Amino acid sequence: MSIDAIKKAIETLPDEDYAQLRKWFSEKDWRKWDKQIAADSRAGKLNFLVKEAVDAKRKGKLREL
Repeated sequence: MSIDAIKKAIETLPDEDYAQLRKWFSEKDWRKWDKQIAADSRAGKLNFLVKEAVDAKRKGKLREL
């Protein structure tokens, strides 16, 4: 099935089905994002964020949530 055919099919969906499809896509995207974040974390690619947070805490630049 081509992308254009999929787009046309989506445009004909009832609102409830369209909402379910949007939810499915959103959840799929979040799962992919979570896997990428986990992989980046394991690879050390996010270590700079920890360093920034530790530095900010040391300098008293953090605020209570």
